Amino acid sequence: MKDLERLTAAEARRLLNERQISSEELTSACLARISERNPMVGAWCSLNEELSLKQAREADRSEPRSPLHGIPFGVKDVIDTAEFPTELGSPIHRGRRPRADAACVVAMRKAGAVLLGKLVTTEFATYKPNETRHPLNLAHTPGGSSSGTAAAIVDSHVPLGFGTQTGGSLIRPAAFCGVFALKPTHGVTDQRGIFPLEPFFDTLGYMARSIEDLRAVFEVVVGSKEVFEWPVERQPKIGLCRTHQWQHAGPESRFLLEECAHQLSRRGCRITEFELPGEFRELPETHRILLNKGIADSLGPDYRRAGEQMSPRLRSMIEEGLSTPDDSYRARRAMAERWRDSINMILGDYDALISPSTPGEAPPGMATGDPIFQIAWTLLGVPAMNLPLGTGPSRLPVGIQLVGKRFADAQLLALAGYLAQKLTQVSMLSAVATSTS
Repeated sequence: MKDLERLTAAEARRLLNERQISSEELTSACLARISERNPMVGAWCSLNEELSLKQAREADRSEPRSPLHGIPFGVKDVIDTAEFPTELGSPIHRGRRPRADAACVVAMRKAGAVLLGKLVTTEFATYKPNETRHPLNLAHTPGGSSSGTAAAIVDSHVPLGFGTQTGGSLIRPAAFCGVFALKPTHGVTDQRGIFPLEPFFDTLGYMARSIEDLRAVFEVVVGSKEVFEWPVERQPKIGLCRTHQWQHAGPESRFLLEECAHQLSRRGCRITEFELPGEFRELPETHRILLNKGIADSLGPDYRRAGEQMSPRLRSMIEEGLSTPDDSYRARRAMAERWRDSINMILGDYDALISPSTPGEAPPGMATGDPIFQIAWTLLGVPAMNLPLGTGPSRLPVGIQLVGKRFADAQLLALAGYLAQKLTQVSMLSAVATSTS
């Protein structure tokens, strides 16, 4: 069977159940695709073909343990793996070998999934890019910091991958590359074995080529038995939230968000304008202060012993964090906790919000892009998803962000599946052509 590497995890699982393919064949197809494409794309930093194929053969010999049994997955290189190096995207930790797998990797292996290798991250999951390029246009960034994860999934190297988000590190590259992503509610996932930047923000997330696949990963990693199907007779109430950062949105993101709102409204969903409280204008500044202080704490030892091997921007963030007075940090932290505690009440009877995922398409060059449309939701600790629903003027992906209430992750995944059936892809080029004809 051809093109096995292009299957979603759910499609592959059905074929595995029917014995039309084996996990070894699927894994071999992914490895062949990586061999062909990774020299150009640079999504992977560590592979072990023999080890991965051994896992796949073991999966073929055993009874299925989950919907992900025999399915290959990749792991961002800030997540510990005992059988692969975990180098954190920095020369300071070159050759680092953890003693044990992170909790999320343990969960996937127990579920029978096949660990394919480690995916490139930016320096310590911050801003300095490493080698990954956008698979759809190598002259553009794939975003960051989960750059390798997004690039590998959209380029059909692997159906599933782990990323992390402390600012915008999951949703932004997913939107730039055009894949589905879930940043769960902060605190629902076991973070053991994941390098900490600022634990108040750090969140393990997932990328895939379908919502069904995200749901399967969430259930395995969180250990959730909650199965929530959106009632077809219930029309959801969705808030159109441009956020206080709307001035940063480019034409393609503005057009996509408003067009998706119109599509949903025409198909019976209740769409109304939603405005965040005025004090939420402080979210980006508060996030910056807390993040830099957290980075100064977590990276202080590396900074003191090997700061010359860090990028200038990272050193600047650490130095700002070191100079932040403790009372200022405590005041901002208390403010953030109050906002986080109040967000579900603020959302009221809305089932979800839609907002921009990014300012626009992936920009040219290697810089990871602006996190302005992700950091508010990260600070608030709510679950957020990227839905890859459009393309911009350069024919690169653009997404919308679906945001739910804290701890309503299963409902958000169900709602995303429901809304995806009602939304069609939007091309800004087609819209411009139609409007000028």
